[in-house]
Amino acid sequence: MKFLDQAKVFVRSGNGGAGSVSFRREKYVAMGGPDGGDGGKGGDVWVECVNGLNTLIDYRFKQHFKADTGLHGMGRNRNGHKGKDVVLRVPIGTQIMDEDNDEVLADLTEIGQKILLAKGGNGGFGNTHFKSATNQAPRHANPGQDGEERWIWLRLKLIADAGLVGLPNAGKSTFLASVSSAKPKIADYPFTTLHPNLGVVGIDSREFVMADIPGLIEGAHEGIGIGDRFLGHVERCRVLLHLIDATQEDFVDAYRVIRGELEAYDEGLGQKDEIVALTKVDSLLEEELEEKLQTFEEAYGFRPMAISAVARTNMDDILRAIMSKIETENKREEEADLEPEPWRP
Repeated sequence: MKFLDQAKVFVRSGNGGAGSVSFRREKYVAMGGPDGGDGGKGGDVWVECVNGLNTLIDYRFKQHFKADTGLHGMGRNRNGHKGKDVVLRVPIGTQIMDEDNDEVLADLTEIGQKILLAKGGNGGFGNTHFKSATNQAPRHANPGQDGEERWIWLRLKLIADAGLVGLPNAGKSTFLASVSSAKPKIADYPFTTLHPNLGVVGIDSREFVMADIPGLIEGAHEGIGIGDRFLGHVERCRVLLHLIDATQEDFVDAYRVIRGELEAYDEGLGQKDEIVALTKVDSLLEEELEEKLQTFEEAYGFRPMAISAVARTNMDDILRAIMSKIETENKREEEADLEPEPWRP
């Protein structure tokens, strides 16, 4: 299934049905009077967060969604039926944006959430509603109200426990393939990964979801490269795993580049819990690896982990470190939810 994380769609609710102008005429009923029924309400347009989806590919080939018009009222006080609703089903983590794609209208982060996008028009009153002592034979009824229409953007931000970030060819896809059943494309050229990949990682009988984000380069937050489009997926990750290719010459500067892009895109990304690791250490001698670790520690004040996804070097240790940070973050969120609100007069 192709990954699609943005889609622009047009939604329109149904018009209300018109009220009926009718009079009861029966042979043995004197002065039957008006009996026009009301029109039915137009159908609504909803968006619902459902399980089992992880892409917006359903909205690539169909962009127009219109609810049905309510049925018109009829004689004998028969009211029209409500128009059929339209429901847009989206994966968890989908945001609803306005037409200009700059204002968030809704953020669907839980399965079962349902948001009204366009309300159907009310049905018109039949002439029965207008009878009175001074107007015993009204000959008019209300037309149904028009429905609403609008263009909206659907923008998906994957919800994962841990996110992989780093320069192209830092070993992110290899790492994900090594620790999960995901099958990302792996090659030795830049920008092999063109869309995020998700994998379920297990360690010590516990599991968490990891997302592989396409490689970032300097200036990504300004639209350079392809990573700027996918930086939004990192926002929902609880922990970031920053991978740095230990075999590249400027490995120290690589960390600065990615940190700068994360902070420039969103200040909150720079404050997320982070684990830094040098990858592909199986290609280095022990003396070379130790020298690189010391160089990195002198530059940034902390010592990164050293791993190799191919040789499985220190893989369990780094997964346990990720799991520990995820559990700490989950506990912090639970405590925040249980904290009582301050008293207000």
